[in-house]
Amino acid sequence: MKPHGVARVKRFGQGKLRGNSALQFIKTSSIAIHTDDFQKRAFIDIFSCKDFNELSAKAFSKKYFLAKKSKASILMRG
Repeated sequence: MKPHGVARVKRFGQGKLRGNSALQFIKTSSIAIHTDDFQKRAFIDIFSCKDFNELSAKAFSKKYFLAKKSKASILMRG
């Protein structure tokens, strides 16, 4: 996945609803990330018109966010 331009990151919300949202366009679509500071969670949406290794993306995300556990849902569109 090759980035297209600079990632946009915004921090917003208050109290239990505070976190970050990020959007990175990639050559084949986009990656969106939303974090929840209070519950220490991250929600990652990878949308690509090109096939990619889902297990590799999950492993990378888990390592990057130092997650103790992770769960993935894969939706193939076609």
